[in-house]
Amino acid sequence: MPTQPCRRRTPAWALAALLPLALLVGAGCSRAPRAENGTRPEQVAGESGLGVADVARVYERAGFIAEGGQVPFIGTVGYFASARPDSTLSLVALSLANRALSFTRGGDQYQGAYTVTLEVRRDSVVVHRVEAREQVRVASFRETTRGDESIIFQQYLPLAPGNYALLVAVRDEQSGRTGRHEAVLLVPSLVAGSLSTPLAVYEAHPRMRLDSLPALIANPRTTLVFGRDSAFQVYLEAYRPPAPVAAAGVAPAAGDTARPAAPGVADGAPVRVALTVHGGTGAPWADTVSLPARGRLASGVADIPVSPLGIGLLSLVARRLDAAPGDSARAALLVSFGENLAVASFEQMLDYLRYFGTPDRVRQMRELPREAQASAWAVFLRETDPNPSTPENEAVRDYFQRLELANERFRGEGAPGWLTDRGRVLIGLGEPDQVYEQGIADLSTRGRTMIWQYNRYRTQLVFVDQTGFGRWRLTTGSEHDFESLLRRVRSQR
Repeated sequence: MPTQPCRRRTPAWALAALLPLALLVGAGCSRAPRAENGTRPEQVAGESGLGVADVARVYERAGFIAEGGQVPFIGTVGYFASARPDSTLSLVALSLANRALSFTRGGDQYQGAYTVTLEVRRDSVVVHRVEAREQVRVASFRETTRGDESIIFQQYLPLAPGNYALLVAVRDEQSGRTGRHEAVLLVPSLVAGSLSTPLAVYEAHPRMRLDSLPALIANPRTTLVFGRDSAFQVYLEAYRPPAPVAAAGVAPAAGDTARPAAPGVADGAPVRVALTVHGGTGAPWADTVSLPARGRLASGVADIPVSPLGIGLLSLVARRLDAAPGDSARAALLVSFGENLAVASFEQMLDYLRYFGTPDRVRQMRELPREAQASAWAVFLRETDPNPSTPENEAVRDYFQRLELANERFRGEGAPGWLTDRGRVLIGLGEPDQVYEQGIADLSTRGRTMIWQYNRYRTQLVFVDQTGFGRWRLTTGSEHDFESLLRRVRSQR
């Protein structure tokens, strides 16, 4: 079967549904080693790092394709049956943000270009190689800086069941920067009685025949925004045996006229769908959906609610009820605060926000019961958003970028950079206009001083290295000035 690329931008309504921050999920599959999202899954636990690279690692360990380098992208692989029993349709879907690319002005638009290379190897032999060059056009400069999932790339590859190595490379044509990721593909054999990958989608039109391609727009990150998104769509296919056909010229026996068709042939395929918390017991939500019968396959879209679950490691499990032993497949679900942060709980998020929101407001959110946290977070984002017309809360985004910078810049002071005195000032007030340092000729001298000057606040903050080991502390007077300024800045949000 020929492969046709499906590379489409996410529609505006879908883009608006994706805000800042990401969190995790998923482990293997109950049948053989079919991994979630197509790559080899690993245990996901204790992820609390900050930054693009750390978020990419969280996605990767949850079973996703993930690259956090020069051109960051997240991807997934879904598997569907084809008309040939020795071939499985493998859908590679990638998402990247506009800001991952370089744009140039062209008339009344901004233009960017990227090239995606997919290379599938088996035992060092390349069995598939696809290279596709794509164009991106946006109407304004602001669109070029979007950090949400704004570009979707899709490509179907027919692969025989088995294990493969997949190389994904995305190159920004303007700058020459490239992001690369290698993953292991465990391609299943999808025969009668089995299920496809439960694939999160923005749009899907269930296919009618196995010799066609599923018409869908994947949601490669499978990421939802905590406090706003209450449901998501999953596309599923169940494969069925062919209906029995009487031999030509042979009338069925009387008993044959009353004999039922093969299981699942006449009716739709019932599938039990459940959302579970990673590492927990029981199912927070479960329901049975009936996929409409379409010849040798049953296919459809299920609406899955997630609002009661909150932040956590979630796994979606689909299990057939009409086939023995009841094939099942899993997919990872990422509950999100937004882009580019790996925050593992609501409590941890509030810890990070200690220099952003007022102490009373943070305390009030901390005391809320779990069922009220999502709506409180949505209100918090709405009320602190300086530009509600954009999909991101720029104030929260910039705050966490400063937090990430503090962790990187001040990591050598015996505490996480964001908790050091210089880190607190950087996060709360931003970059200083000028930095003056005394005693730099002898870096081991005790009592060295450093002055951060903030012209916009008409103040100077003084740090002292009392030990000579580069552990800078605010002087008593500067500590008082900083706390006063921070109260004023937070009250204006």
